Amino acid sequence: MATAAVEVIGVVGGGQMGSGIAQLAAVAGFDVWLHDTEPSALQRAQKSIVDSIRHLVSKGQISQFAGTSSLNRLRYTSNLEDLRTSDVIIEAIVESEAVKKKLFLELDKIVKESTILASNTSSISITRLASSTSRPSKVVGMHFMNPPPIMKLVEIVRGADTSDEVFMTIKTLAERLGKTVICSQDFPGFIVNRILMPMINEAFYALYTGVATKEDIDTGMKLGTNHPMGPLQLADFIGLDVCLSILKVLYEGLGDSKYSPCPLLVQYVDAGRLGRKHGTGVYNYQNKTPAGHPLSAL
Repeated sequence: MATAAVEVIGVVGGGQMGSGIAQLAAVAGFDVWLHDTEPSALQRAQKSIVDSIRHLVSKGQISQFAGTSSLNRLRYTSNLEDLRTSDVIIEAIVESEAVKKKLFLELDKIVKESTILASNTSSISITRLASSTSRPSKVVGMHFMNPPPIMKLVEIVRGADTSDEVFMTIKTLAERLGKTVICSQDFPGFIVNRILMPMINEAFYALYTGVATKEDIDTGMKLGTNHPMGPLQLADFIGLDVCLSILKVLYEGLGDSKYSPCPLLVQYVDAGRLGRKHGTGVYNYQNKTPAGHPLSAL
C-alpha cells in the first residue's frame, strides 16, 4: 500500500509531550515546526530540547554533527500559519475535547489538503475530533507515551473514517521515530489507558479506604508485580488532573461504575495537588530530584 511522503512535521503544544515529540522528529531527520501560543512555553521547550540533545551527544548516543543538525531542523513559532506546509501535524495540547476541536478546525483551514492531522490524545474520541474538520479520513490518533524520547511505544488510533493510507503513513512515521506501534480502535481510553487508569483509580480507593499507606501500596505493586513505579507515583508523574480527565472519559463513554473516579483523586485535583509538575500530588516533590521514568501514558 502506498504511503504519503513526510518531510515536514508540525507539533502543536510546547509542553513536555510536544517538546519531546518535536525532539524525536528532528533527531530522526525531519524538519520540524514547534508551535505554542505562549512565547515563554516555547523558550522552555527550546531549552529542554537543547539540553536533552546535548545530553545525548555527551553520552555518545548521537554524534556532535547529528546533534547540531537536529537543532538546526527545529523552528519555533507562536503563529499557527507557519505550520501550513507541514505534511503531518501532531497535536499535543491540553486534554480537552473542546480545545482540541477548536485547534483542528483552525488547522483544517490553514494547512494543505493532503496534510494529516494527528492527535496525541490519551482518551478522547478521534472520530469526534475528526468531525470538526473537512478531512475526517486524514485525522488519526498518534498517542506517544511519556516521555516521548525515552518510551518505545506509540498507540495509533483509527477514527471511524481514518483511511488505510493515513494509517500506514502514521505507522511508518512512528517506526522511523524508532517506536513500536500498537493499533487501537476508537473506543474510550484506547488500549493503554483503558487498562492503566482503573489500576490507578483502584490504588486511590485503597488509599481512600485506609487499606494501606501510599508507600506500601506503591511498594506492593513495584515489588509484587514488577512495575517500575507504583500506581500512585505514576499518577503523580502523569498528572492527577490528566488521570481524572481520562477516568471521566471512560466513565461517560462506557457507562460502567468501575470507572467512576475515586473521591480522593477528585479532592486532590480540586485542591490543586496535580502531581510532580506542580510540586505536590500524592507525594511532595518540592526540592526533590525526580525519580526514573515509568512506563506511563499521557
